[in-house]
Amino acid sequence: MNKIQMKTPLVEMDGDEMTRILWKMIKDELILPFIDLKSEYYDLGLENRNETDDKVTFDSAYATEKYGVAVKCATITPNAARVAEYNLKEMWKSPNGTIRAILDGTVFRAPIIVKGIEPCVKNWKAPITIARHAYGDVYKASEMKIPRPGKVELVYTAEDGSTDSVLVHEFDSAGIVQGMHNLEPSIESFAKSCFNYALDTKQTLWFATKDTISKKYDHTFKDIFNEIFEAEYKEKFDEAGIDYFYTLIDDAVARVMKSEGGFIWACKNYDGDVMSDMLSSAFGSLAMMTSVLVSPSGVYEYEAAHGTVQRHYYKHLKGEETSTNSVATIFAWTGALRKRGELDKIPELIDFADKLEASTISTIESGKMTKDLALITSLKKVTVLNSENFIKAIRETLEHNL
Repeated sequence: MNKIQMKTPLVEMDGDEMTRILWKMIKDELILPFIDLKSEYYDLGLENRNETDDKVTFDSAYATEKYGVAVKCATITPNAARVAEYNLKEMWKSPNGTIRAILDGTVFRAPIIVKGIEPCVKNWKAPITIARHAYGDVYKASEMKIPRPGKVELVYTAEDGSTDSVLVHEFDSAGIVQGMHNLEPSIESFAKSCFNYALDTKQTLWFATKDTISKKYDHTFKDIFNEIFEAEYKEKFDEAGIDYFYTLIDDAVARVMKSEGGFIWACKNYDGDVMSDMLSSAFGSLAMMTSVLVSPSGVYEYEAAHGTVQRHYYKHLKGEETSTNSVATIFAWTGALRKRGELDKIPELIDFADKLEASTISTIESGKMTKDLALITSLKKVTVLNSENFIKAIRETLEHNL
């Protein structure tokens, strides 16, 4: 068959460890035989990030702004052990955090539903999408250890030199303190991204914080969402037959457990981080979760929601067989290819992405899967495949579907 032609490149961000190995397998087996791939490649592997003083991460984000669509492999956010292991110049920041800050985007994560992988919560019938604010809060916090009794104040100094302050705490012993911030323009972008995504997907939107305790910080989020909704989106939501409502985060947690799913749950940065992992695990596996960063300007960056699968990588280096689930990474590619097809009006590319996703799901539903899914499936007869053979099995199904 003739390869599908692309008009505009998408940004390709390579990554680390086992997911880097899977990345190449996916390209070789599932992408390059069928698509004349146009991509602008950036190596976000930790060695190259260290060699470029992390400039490559910034360059990849700016390229994403330019081309509008990116696909990203999982990457390492180094800790002290990684600094020693990779002989790093410094403890480089999270590449995801850097990219999210530049694109000013919101992360939307949803489980991939497959027959035979039932949710732990029996009444969940449809996917629940987490919309995670991707700027500020604890991820941009400043921290200090308090060595002895004393006073800590939060001080604001205006451009004209005037100041305002609030007492944080009078310490009568050693302790710890943390200062967090956010920006109203970023919260506004978060709200608009959530409202637009809800309209695009025709899903009701929830938003939850703890404004009863955080009467300025969290309440500001609540107020901005409400103001934007009333001014710009209420009529559109009514026309689409969907709802928006605000509730406390603890109420949302209780409600979500008793719901049937099929909605978007918008969360602040940390809440979204935690709740997306909870939902992915409850729906089956973190490796069965889509993740897309959407900016208010219409820029999209698709990635797997999980990490680099370090343990499997060390086994791979020893020459041992691995059975690593590549579904989330495959769906990162299909998401990016579909969006590129939509923006460039290439129906063949959209159709290919749809068929690759359907082929991946039907391969699992036929009983061919990786070990992590075999351990939780309700299917009776399954074949556990290694990392490479699972991808090859998907290719077999894909070729039949094409």
